[in-house]
Amino acid sequence: MDKPKNEQHTTEELILLAAEREFLTKGYAGAKTTAIAEAAGVTHAMLHYYFRTKDKLFEKIIADKMASLGEILFGVIGNPGLSLRERIINGVGRHFDFLAANPTLPRFIFNELYSNPHRLETMKSSISSMAARTIDCLQSAIDEEAARGRCRRVEAGMLLLDMVSINIFPFVATPIIDTLAGNLFESREAFLEKRRRENVNTILNKLGIL
Repeated sequence: MDKPKNEQHTTEELILLAAEREFLTKGYAGAKTTAIAEAAGVTHAMLHYYFRTKDKLFEKIIADKMASLGEILFGVIGNPGLSLRERIINGVGRHFDFLAANPTLPRFIFNELYSNPHRLETMKSSISSMAARTIDCLQSAIDEEAARGRCRRVEAGMLLLDMVSINIFPFVATPIIDTLAGNLFESREAFLEKRRRENVNTILNKLGIL
């Protein structure tokens, strides 16, 4: 028998889920720990017991998101056990799916970096080493395939930037995209499904991989 909905998560998980909604909706400055505690169904004292401060709660949310992103970057794109084509298809696709599941995250992060530049250091420390390893591993795969005449030789860092950029755009330009999607597609979901395929093919084409 399934557990009741409110018993499917631990207290800490409930707080994190509520905090994520509060931060992504209102930004760091507008988020209130009292609202997070109420949404999570816990007392403010209980929230303080688990996370001490609003800042620590915010850092935990960002760290978890960066860890998920790092898993995609290094776990898929930087996986030497996969062919280069598989890395691109799975990596670009999973990154797009991650953004589709967290559509407000890119704009939230950009807004926070503009208003609080010091937060960049926290994010950099979370992902810079993983990104560096991924670029090195991806470059080795590209060089090896290019030497065999199976793809073009391109810079892995620029390719990774292309992947991230084309995937992020539909989610940071939501008002524009929603207007276009409404005119050209039957639903936003249909647009995102096609955009996902197009983004994978764009990166494969840049590499010259069929």
